[in-house]
Amino acid sequence: MRVEGRLASERRRPSPERSTKRRRRSGSMTTRVQTLFETCKEVFADGQAGTVPSPEDVDRLRFVLDNMNGLDVGVAENMPYFRNKESGGTPRITYLHLYERDKFSIGIFCLPPSGVIPLHNHPGMTVFSKLLFGSMHIKSYDWVDIPQDSNDVINPAQSARPPEVRLAKVKTDAIFTAPCETSILYPADGGNMHCFTARTSCAVLDVLGPPYSDSEGRHCTYYNDFPYATFPGAADVAPGEDEGYAWLEAREKPDDFIVVGAKYRGPRIVER
Repeated sequence: MRVEGRLASERRRPSPERSTKRRRRSGSMTTRVQTLFETCKEVFADGQAGTVPSPEDVDRLRFVLDNMNGLDVGVAENMPYFRNKESGGTPRITYLHLYERDKFSIGIFCLPPSGVIPLHNHPGMTVFSKLLFGSMHIKSYDWVDIPQDSNDVINPAQSARPPEVRLAKVKTDAIFTAPCETSILYPADGGNMHCFTARTSCAVLDVLGPPYSDSEGRHCTYYNDFPYATFPGAADVAPGEDEGYAWLEAREKPDDFIVVGAKYRGPRIVER
């Protein structure tokens, strides 16, 4: 809009009244994507790994995302990204890149029915995930860290399990259907490790602060999860609570997890 305004002013000098009306019209046309971008710039101004935005900033960004849907980013269920073209196995996922700098990133994951984003972590990050449309199952975990002198219900016995697996507590295990509230995870809680499984065509708008960075040690790790009963005696959990825990084992990125990039064609973000 600013470019068009400059071109118009070069053709003729508008009256002050006309200029005021044009500015009002321009201001009223700010897209929700632009509002999201501007809010992210403020919320993630610090941009440091492990730094959690204030509760007030979390609420501000959550409010913006809660009021967004597929139309705001130019994404609809009839697009080819959401057609399952695979004859067998897990369908590929499409990623639409909106923005990324050192402090935060914005992108959209497009999942066909039965599409899966496998269990993975978000080291030192605060992540906002907004389901724009569709229905998906989300399962998430947080690590269980017990102090040496703890008398809590979990008392790890290291010799009873392989050293490469670690105890985690289930944070979320539920089906979400749009419209629904934005999911938020934090560096140490909120379900920092999660898995998405699409029940229908789904689009998920993700905001990561800060984004992944191999050079800064924020690389994505994938996991296998095992029921708590897989390693009996490795930890003592109160009776009836064992289903709330699992053992996680780091793994390589699954071969059948394929993400392809596509051009974002929704309202553009203007840096200013």
